[in-house]
Amino acid sequence: MEGLVTKSTGSWYTVRLPDGILIPCTLKGKMRIKGIRTTNPVAVGDRVEVAYNREAKTGVIMNVLKRNNYIIRKSTKLSKASHIIAANIDQAFLIATLVLPRTSTGFIDRFLVTAEAYHIPAGIVFNKIDLYDGGLQQRHQELVDLYSSLGYACFATSALTGEGIG
Repeated sequence: MEGLVTKSTGSWYTVRLPDGILIPCTLKGKMRIKGIRTTNPVAVGDRVEVAYNREAKTGVIMNVLKRNNYIIRKSTKLSKASHIIAANIDQAFLIATLVLPRTSTGFIDRFLVTAEAYHIPAGIVFNKIDLYDGGLQQRHQELVDLYSSLGYACFATSALTGEGIG
């Protein structure tokens, strides 16, 4: 039976089955050692084949299906291995703020470059617009103009007031 990994916690994964049921799953033993150069052979977003035990209401992930895309980072403790952050990503948004705290343009650029490298459509949500004075409004517009001209969707929101949300 096929399912979608929606959560990863240690050696347990939550998989959503086609009927919407969420089941806790572990990995088939051989998947852990079959030469995978990542610290985690299964990631959130993976489509998987599951052997479902209806009585125990648990499953075993037998196989990971082909990924459309994924995003990785270097593993912090194992320098030659990578850690898959997520797979089969439809779109990624960076929540950025110009104040309290300020998100640097360098960080925004690295996020966008990484998304491009893994063929993931990306956009930017500028939050905390309720805090913008004249100078910050001008800086916000400059950034929106820049990133929009490069093809990125930009949105302005305030989680506090609800402006731009909905």
